Amino acid sequence: MPVQYEKREHVGIVTLSRPEARNAWGADLTEGIERSFDAMEDDDDIRCAVLTGDEQGGAFSAGANLKDPDTHSLSSMADFIKGIPKYKRMPFDVLSNFPKPLVGAVNGYAIGIGCIITFCCDLIVASEQAEWRLPQVALGILPAYGGSVRLARWVGKGMAMRLAMGFPLSGEEAYRIGLAQWLSPHDELMNKTMEVANHLAALPPLAARMTKESLVKGLDIPNLSDASRVDLYRFMALELTEDKAEGHHAWRERRPAVFKGR
Repeated sequence: MPVQYEKREHVGIVTLSRPEARNAWGADLTEGIERSFDAMEDDDDIRCAVLTGDEQGGAFSAGANLKDPDTHSLSSMADFIKGIPKYKRMPFDVLSNFPKPLVGAVNGYAIGIGCIITFCCDLIVASEQAEWRLPQVALGILPAYGGSVRLARWVGKGMAMRLAMGFPLSGEEAYRIGLAQWLSPHDELMNKTMEVANHLAALPPLAARMTKESLVKGLDIPNLSDASRVDLYRFMALELTEDKAEGHHAWRERRPAVFKGR
């Protein structure tokens, strides 16, 4: 299977796995992403997800399979228009709409679509061997599905323009400009990633979900006043949860809290 799924307690780990082609993309990866993340969304035992690339491939993902002559080839505009509804389940949307915290563990080259999907994660742990590249313009196309705009939300217009125009970005530089929130020695990448994921999984799951929703959706609200007003309703909803009561009782009693997602 080109997409592997592993469950470690409250963390789900999804691995892009086509090692003979540096985890290059294909329709089967899109289907595997959809299947795995739908399953994690429905599993209340999963509180955090991790997305990474098969280490044997020496990359996170090398992007589209350019050896296939049909890649980036459109034969009919009519077929494209009729197929637009299917684009609602593209991996960018599946990952961006995943309601639980999502950590990207970038273990090597992240190129093209493999680069853009990292921008759909909530947090990124980068290996010192990681490298981001968007080669689309040099191929006569552009970073699809809002790729450069997604990046600009992380690092601003200038750095997004730089990467979109084909200049590579190292793991160290990605960490320096804020694309990656942690930079790890390559051999320790997954240990660091699991440290981050386990921290997220230990949080009250409903509060973590609402905090992610507040931030992600709030970026689409044009003014801070409206974003703040919406947050009042999220706050009130969380005040009525069992986990809120448990968190406050545990703090007062100086004991570890036990959260149940209720």
